[in-house]
Amino acid sequence: MPHETVFGVNIVSTEVLISPNELKRRIPMTDNALETVINSRNTVRAILENQDPRLFVVVGPCSIHDEKAGVEYALRLRELADKVSESMFIIMRVYFEKPRTTIGWKGYINDPYMDDSFKIQDGLMMARRFLLKCAEIGLPAGTEALDPITPPYLSELVSWSAIGARTTESQTHREMSSGLSMPVGFKNGTDGSIQVALDAMKSALSAHSFLGINQEGQTALIRTRGNRYGHIVLRGGSGRPNYDSVSVRLTEQALAKENLPRNIVIDCSHANSFKDHNLQPLVVDDVANQINYGTKSIVGLMLESNLYEGNQAIPKDLKELRYGVSVTDKCMSWERTERLLLETDAKIKGAIKNRYPVASAV
Repeated sequence: MPHETVFGVNIVSTEVLISPNELKRRIPMTDNALETVINSRNTVRAILENQDPRLFVVVGPCSIHDEKAGVEYALRLRELADKVSESMFIIMRVYFEKPRTTIGWKGYINDPYMDDSFKIQDGLMMARRFLLKCAEIGLPAGTEALDPITPPYLSELVSWSAIGARTTESQTHREMSSGLSMPVGFKNGTDGSIQVALDAMKSALSAHSFLGINQEGQTALIRTRGNRYGHIVLRGGSGRPNYDSVSVRLTEQALAKENLPRNIVIDCSHANSFKDHNLQPLVVDDVANQINYGTKSIVGLMLESNLYEGNQAIPKDLKELRYGVSVTDKCMSWERTERLLLETDAKIKGAIKNRYPVASAV
């Protein structure tokens, strides 16, 4: 039997991509960018270890599709970050990969030109260039780790990663997370169950050995030591939110039962806002009240925000795209985002300052 009849029956073609090392040679890390990544990762770790009382806030577009608009948003966010720095550590949401229940645009890396040409090598280069621009202005980036081949290309420029609700249960993503160099947030399942996230945290804590690629792009055996900075992200599920004080307390108890750190991030969009971007501020307000009442387990927030509110379908004629408007989930406008974060900073600043009492001298 000919070889072709048993292998690659449904493969149309293959294309060898640039190696991670070659991509880094073409778009190298800079000193300023490196300083941003190191300092921001250390800050998030300090927050997770209760050494820094602030919240880290991952805020930005549901997905990046336009470099110009993304950079404009990043410059605005960098300026805002300084204004709220007493209570919040700002990380830009920079999502390049979009998981799909069925089909749809899979993101900036997979299809950067939004025309089904799937120029993934171009997408990797464009994504790395965007991350580098953020880091060079002193703005840390957070993204979803979706494709296990992507981290060798980009992860050195990422300060925080999320594992999405659809992949938290995946062994591949738990193994990958155990080797990532930044803190990782595991979202609860799409059905609202937190157990899959707890299991993922425990798995990522452990050492693993699995197949991946090395910096030369060769298939390699990857051995990891485990990631101590996994934490849970509550995003609601099955049409029910789980950001309320009862849900948070139950999550605290579940974390304690599993001997896991009581670190909780609240995703203010998705099922927690019933996918209505206008409800995100209400979620933030509820969380702020919990913090003012003394809840210490909430260490972070996630918000979907863009230059302009709402979303749009991807038109056949890309010239019809509206600038600064999401092509995936609906987002808050920049003006509303800025107002919300400034108001929240004023509301929780006192509670944050006194969050972790300083031990008295003996």
